Amino acid sequence: MTNLSAHRRMIARLPIFLGLCAFLVCGAASPGATQGVIKSKHGDWELRCETPPGALHEQCALLQSVAAEDRPNINLVVIVLKTADGKGRLLRVIAPLGVLLPSGLGLKIDNTDIGRAGFVRCLPTGCIAEVVLQDKLIDELRNGHNATFIIFQTPEQGIGIPLALNGFGEGFDALP
Repeated sequence: MTNLSAHRRMIARLPIFLGLCAFLVCGAASPGATQGVIKSKHGDWELRCETPPGALHEQCALLQSVAAEDRPNINLVVIVLKTADGKGRLLRVIAPLGVLLPSGLGLKIDNTDIGRAGFVRCLPTGCIAEVVLQDKLIDELRNGHNATFIIFQTPEQGIGIPLALNGFGEGFDALP
């Protein structure tokens, strides 16, 4: 029963998390349009905080916005946050509209294939892929140097978007 009730609490808070996500990436298609107050910088990552409408407390997320090296019009926003109860950790990636949804979002860390995450929904600002961060993936992100997120426009055409992991561990530890 404990797992079921924790799952129900997480589902009940999902609108708040999506609101924070939408707030933090409002206008994510254009670099620099990310909102929220920058509380600190950790290498290539920013810790941004805001109190969304209806929320009782400030909510923070660690994020980085990047563009594909050969296609500057293709941007990703990578967001790491803790759930309101402080027990869960999520990795959300906002990909541009037009991605091939069934192919999901691929991830490599230092050329090691980590796997793929499915897209959970699309908003006017882009499509969201999300995974619950397990300790193993957190360690890989902490110890890695570079991540490559892979989106697909066709089943055969993957676009790799590099992301520096410099400062991830320090930024993750700073999440309230």
